[in-house]
Amino acid sequence: MQRLTISLSDELAAAFDELMQARGYSSRSEAVRDMLRRELGENDLTAGGDAPCVGVLSYVFDHHQRQLSSRLTSLQHDHHDLAIATMHAHISHDDCVETVILRGSAAEVRDFANSVIAETGVRHGNVQLIPVQQAPSLLGWRRKR
Repeated sequence: MQRLTISLSDELAAAFDELMQARGYSSRSEAVRDMLRRELGENDLTAGGDAPCVGVLSYVFDHHQRQLSSRLTSLQHDHHDLAIATMHAHISHDDCVETVILRGSAAEVRDFANSVIAETGVRHGNVQLIPVQQAPSLLGWRRKR
């Protein structure tokens, strides 16, 4: 393990301590480690399309839209290697929300999410990519051939 020393203004140090406390960190070191892991992970996801990730795709759609539910289900089946779990809930007479857990390369997950969000009748959509640092075999990752 390496030790790093940084200098912060009094104001920045106080703001960091407040943030650290609000998020429940027991030490500045752990808070800095988490920030660095998050920043480096996000950099990996944006820099290279092959970076492994899990994704959470959430979208609201009009369940009255002609054959939309069927199209969305078909998209998930066509990408069964990416879409590993789905939750569906009815939020009004017309609207449903679905959340799909995805895993794959950042580019694959992003492309799939964009294709779902672009479907006619999908009103709102968002995908969050989370970098994966563990060994792929621990997550049931498929191997490229």
